[in-house]
This record gives sequence, structure tokens and C-alpha cells, in this order.
Amino acid sequence: MENLLPAERVRQLVASWILTDAPSFEVGGFVVGSAPREARLLGKSPGVFAGRVFAQAVFDHVGNLAVHWMVEDGDEITPEQAKAKRVLAVVRGPARAILLAERTALNVLSRASGVATASRRYVAMARATGWRGEIAATRKTTPGFSLVEKYAVLVGGASTHRMDLSQMTMLKDNHVWSVGGIQAAVAKARRATGFSSKIEVEARTFEEAVEAAEAGAEVVMLDNMPPALLKAESARLKARFPHVVIEASGGITDATLVDYLGPCVDVVSVGKLTHGYACLDFSLKIARDALPAKL
Repeated sequence: MENLLPAERVRQLVASWILTDAPSFEVGGFVVGSAPREARLLGKSPGVFAGRVFAQAVFDHVGNLAVHWMVEDGDEITPEQAKAKRVLAVVRGPARAILLAERTALNVLSRASGVATASRRYVAMARATGWRGEIAATRKTTPGFSLVEKYAVLVGGASTHRMDLSQMTMLKDNHVWSVGGIQAAVAKARRATGFSSKIEVEARTFEEAVEAAEAGAEVVMLDNMPPALLKAESARLKARFPHVVIEASGGITDATLVDYLGPCVDVVSVGKLTHGYACLDFSLKIARDALPAKL
């Protein structure tokens, strides 16, 4: 999964995070100096671990840190392990560098693991019913942090949906109203996308969904429909347009997810995967005793 991430983009992100965290004097680093130390990364919450590639990039950026990882992205931290504070990695190097990396690395791991944990939970709930469609995130991500959140969605086993405005075209009500109708919006979008990118249209009614499919949209989102109506309308739409991907969306939570799963629903998108997740708890603790002579 890590090979999906452009190394230079990760380095750029990490550099901006560290610059934000230490924009001028870094007094804590002055206090501890560059004496060699060893720190343990501890997992203190149960869930799915994610974000290792970004944390490693943080450790690399501050320099002279050797990291021995004992966990991979996607590994589970069990409740028993969390209670015992599972050791996930050992970091060795100058005290100043360890502490400069500490909070940024922990923040990234905390949030990425939260997204991965939520994603895996939603996917497991859906699979338990026998449904074989895709649970997808949305573009409701944190500005400047969406690459991490979308990566963590994949680690958790869900779909990223579109990554950004340049990947797939989604025509929502504001687009349609601004240009005068669904057919005009799809036609204009197709001029720009050609054959290489899908077009999705948000539909509030069955009639709008039919208009979108007839206009050439490959994906139709049935938005904010009650579950019973959604299942009925998706069946009608799939019968007429079997090639069209049908997405259900709109305020779906873990309490209501199962109600939206149906044989003619291909995708269920859940905004809470990237804007309502609970963070996991991690800490990085420097050993109080002296570091062994050999690092």
C-alpha cells in the first residue's frame, strides 16, 4: 500500500508539518541537546494501525534517527495490547531530533489509525450482511491532510471515492442549477473529460436519476433518500440502466448503514470516515535509563 504514495509528495507534506510545529526557536531541543537516546512508540488504543509511512518520513526529515518498526499498516492493536501499551517501534538517535519528531508523528498516526479503524468497522458491518458493494469515503477531508486520510481509508479496506476535484467529475445540485439542467451539465463535462474519466451526477429523485443516466453519467448518486425509497428506486434504475453504478449517500452512520445496503446499491459513501472518526492514542517515551553503548 505504501507504494501508492509519491515519495516527494510525502516529503513535502512532512516538511510543511515540521515547519508549522517549529517555525522559529525550538527551546525544547536546546534543553535536551543531541545526546543519544532511545524511545518507544506505544499503542494505547485498540484499533487498526495506519500511517507508518508518514511517521517514518517525519523521523527521516528531522535526521539521524533509526527506527525499528514492529507493526505494519493494517495490523490490529487488540484491547489487551492497548491496555498493556503495546510497543510498536523503537526510535534511536539524538534526543533533540526524537522530541522534534514526536508530536507530529503521533498526530499523524493517531488520525490515520482512527480513519483506518472506522473504515474497517464499516466494511465489516457491510460484509456481515452478505453485501458485496463498496463502502466509500467522501471529499469531506481535512485540508492539507487529505492524502493521509484517503490512504488510511484504503488501509482500513474501504474505497477512497474520488481523491480530489481532478479525479472523476461529480455534478451536484449547484453545478446543475448553475448551468440550467442535468443534460447540459453532463454534456459540458464530457467535453472536458472525454472517455478517460467517469461522470457522476447527484440525483434527488428517480426522474433526475433517469435524466442523468440517459445523459451518459456512469455513476448516479441517490442522495438523502430514506432507505426503503432508496432500495426501491435503485432497483427501478438498475432495471433500466444495468451498466450504471448506483451510489447511496447522505447522513449514513454506523447506526443506519445496514438499512441502506441493497442488491442494486453498488456504493455507499460515508462522510464520517474522514470527518467524524475517533483518534487512537499513541505516545513516544524516552527511556529513563542510559542508552546501551551500541545503537
